[in-house]
Amino acid sequence: MSPLTTTVQNTGTGPLLRIAGELDYSTAPELRELVTGLPLEPGQRLVLDLAHLGFCDSSGITAFIVARNHALAHDADITLLAAPGPVLRVLRVTGLDQVFSLAPGQDTRTERAADG
Repeated sequence: MSPLTTTVQNTGTGPLLRIAGELDYSTAPELRELVTGLPLEPGQRLVLDLAHLGFCDSSGITAFIVARNHALAHDADITLLAAPGPVLRVLRVTGLDQVFSLAPGQDTRTERAADG
């Protein structure tokens, strides 16, 4: 079992929240509390970096929805960055891939820029 770790970085466009470890029933409340406490200004973008997320159950998906609702309440946007394959599958099956803005990870963007 990998504990949940989070780090917040303020960027010019809004907060970047790096999430690592296991996001499940026991850790999702911690993430929900953290994201709802993040200050957001209209027009900013909250980015959840999931590149190091090892596991995510339905409670974790619910925490993403809470983060989205928090962003929308502040007239901000939200992006899920580098969502692992299992998380992407759940988002697609539930239709949430049409609700969230999804972005590939840093490595993927670098590879595409090098190819193009």
